[in-house]
Amino acid sequence: MDRLTTDRLMEIMRECAGDGGAIETDRRPEEVEFAVLGYDSLAMLETLSRLEREFGVTIDEEEFAGAATPAELTTLVNRVLAGDV
Repeated sequence: MDRLTTDRLMEIMRECAGDGGAIETDRRPEEVEFAVLGYDSLAMLETLSRLEREFGVTIDEEEFAGAATPAELTTLVNRVLAGDV
């Protein structure tokens, strides 16, 4: 796999931590903060580990922590895959 899609990221997150609770928002889920989606720090660490294994990359933990939404994390992973980080 050479690119991460937001849909694939959300699948990985559900597999790692279960589905977050239903939320009421006018924003698309990929634009909503992980905490609002119901993902805690343990779920995020599992997601980081899974992304690194699945895509064969090393993601800086500070940059990972700075990605507050699925869209931001997808962009970060794809930058790492492209060698832009």
